[in-house]
Amino acid sequence: MFPLRADIPARTRPVATIVLIVVNLATQVYLLTLAPGPRQDLIYRLAIIPSEITKLDPYTVDEVLYNGMTLLTAMFLHAGPIHLLGNMLYLWIFGGCIEDAMGHARFGLFYLACGLAASLAQIAASPDSAVPMVGASGAIAGILGAVIVMYPTARVLTLLILILIVKIVKIPALIFLGVWLLIQLLHAGASGPGAVAWFAHVGGFVAGVALVAPLRRKRPRQRLF
Repeated sequence: MFPLRADIPARTRPVATIVLIVVNLATQVYLLTLAPGPRQDLIYRLAIIPSEITKLDPYTVDEVLYNGMTLLTAMFLHAGPIHLLGNMLYLWIFGGCIEDAMGHARFGLFYLACGLAASLAQIAASPDSAVPMVGASGAIAGILGAVIVMYPTARVLTLLILILIVKIVKIPALIFLGVWLLIQLLHAGASGPGAVAWFAHVGGFVAGVALVAPLRRKRPRQRLF
């Protein structure tokens, strides 16, 4: 299922969402200007490596600051154009309505908090992993969690591909995002350390569900019935 549009009206321009997209795109463009060696070195320096964060050796102040920095910088790095464009598609479709519900500054804090929670969830699930973690997926998963709480009956225009059947249909957000979450849970339960940080997606989603109520503006949320 590929989302194309969500029929959730927003009253304000999604300034923070646009800024986040621009920063993510600019970072990827910069990485592509580097030679393969320096690019790989930079990604390793700015990515989260769980085994480095959870090692038993006493931290120096520099190590604490460095590893803390990677929890933020990793959110703006991506493994490649497909990874980046998929994340930015979800951010553009679903970010604006949550930004409208929270306001620009609160939405920015919400995005970073969900990304941080997502990273910590993956670190807890795979503390010995030496695989670098990058991407905005965890933060965007938090946005999806907020959408399912606030706009469960909204319709998501979706490109649906079932083997040889290709259709464009409108699916309630509750079903679309429920299926998305189920896929993440199934993969998280079946996989070990690998190329996709499934537990980060789940952790970000849970954080989004938990944080949307205290951060949203005082407007009535959409009811399921």
